[in-house]
Amino acid sequence: MARLRLPRLRERPINASGAGPTRPAPPSEPTPHSNGDGSAGTTATLAPPVAPPRPAAPGTPRPPDRPPEAPPEPELEPLPPLSLWAKILAVAIPLALIAAVLYLFGVFDTGGDSGPTGPAPQIRGTGAPGTGAQQPAADATELGFPAFATKNTTRVGGSSAAANAAGAALATFPSTVPDDSPSAVTLVPANDWQGAIAASALLAQPLRSPVLFSGPEEVPTETSEALGAMDPAGSRDTGGAQAFTLPGADAPGGLETTAVGGSDPAAVAAGLARLRAKLIDGPPSHIVVTTLREPGIAMPAAAWAARSGDPVLFTGPEGLPKPTARLLEQFKGVPVYVLGPASAIPASVLSEITKISGQVARVSGEEPVANAINFARYSDGSFGWNVNDPGHGFVIARSNRPLDAAASAPLSSAGTWGPLLLTDNAESLPGTLRGYLLDVKPGYTDDPTRAFYNHVWVIGDQEAIDVNQQAAIDYIAELGKIEPGGATR
Repeated sequence: MARLRLPRLRERPINASGAGPTRPAPPSEPTPHSNGDGSAGTTATLAPPVAPPRPAAPGTPRPPDRPPEAPPEPELEPLPPLSLWAKILAVAIPLALIAAVLYLFGVFDTGGDSGPTGPAPQIRGTGAPGTGAQQPAADATELGFPAFATKNTTRVGGSSAAANAAGAALATFPSTVPDDSPSAVTLVPANDWQGAIAASALLAQPLRSPVLFSGPEEVPTETSEALGAMDPAGSRDTGGAQAFTLPGADAPGGLETTAVGGSDPAAVAAGLARLRAKLIDGPPSHIVVTTLREPGIAMPAAAWAARSGDPVLFTGPEGLPKPTARLLEQFKGVPVYVLGPASAIPASVLSEITKISGQVARVSGEEPVANAINFARYSDGSFGWNVNDPGHGFVIARSNRPLDAAASAPLSSAGTWGPLLLTDNAESLPGTLRGYLLDVKPGYTDDPTRAFYNHVWVIGDQEAIDVNQQAAIDYIAELGKIEPGGATR
């Protein structure tokens, strides 16, 4: 909300004797001031008391007249009294608040792609990463930083995957102090959704390297500003690297980088798995194999990889690609979980995996929304989210925007640690997703402050998920009162 700025009162000229204006000062009035949080308050400015002149003692000679003073400078037109500005503020601030609320609920539309701007995080800003040069804090809307929220949801509302990735990274790593910054980032080309999903495994402890998007010859503004804000310094865990780069992704100058090679998506994913195993000096606990061809089916793997560090490998319906098979051979005996239905990954591929690893299980749904829900529910020992009860975080993205899976992955690796769920349209919740959210809806019997709560991150602008769907998500996620019969309201 724009803050009204009061005009500055011109000081009266000082006469030659050093005294102030000869006419008495007007009575003081309250003046607006900032409370430091953007709201307006008032501070009464009290004029210092002026002592009345003492009468001269009897017989005291009158001092000689002073030489005439220079004529005072012409005064400006008197400004409106401060009380008038206070009245203006009293009317303007409530009107501005009402307008903001109407905008949030879609009554006003500026015609832009982004939602209303919100406060950016206080940034320990730098210029080029590693230089220490200060730069202005990045604009919150450009970075997709959470710009508005309901009581149970927060939106990362960028209009592009690069903006959403920068926003989710800053939400997870506010970077106001060094301990809040990631040691490294992973730069992925904006046309490589498979590489982005596989790179999400570098987010898990101890590497903590969020995915940002770049290009072959230039770095998007959102990415460079997020890099400047987070200023990754590298660490022993990252092998000194400040950035990991995938083929086709450019890195700003001055960064210590480690490149991941590969001539195709399966090879790049295998290279990422080897890199993580080398950095953590050990094999993975599990391996996820998913489809090369159907991005909506593969998307939920990004959130799990960010949480667990389990590598994500790819296969086609005709058989295991050689890079995937070689990686499974390298980690023979590590349990493998296949994410996707038989229509995307047929039984013949499971047989190939079984011959190599010996331990294979499938998690699937016939379409992206159901597939994501089944993965969120799944549990097998230490593998799987096992989210079948209230009290969890969730991330919801559009099934036709696969890059947003990796962009939002930091939100699944910290905070409320939520699985990725998918919606297949902008306007309304799919029935299957509504049913699942109702199934895990939180409730209380006596004391709501001792209950479990759900929180949902909504990824993308209103072209991806509009405010009506966000409002429905908020309503379902709301803590409800459990009646004696067991119903929740």
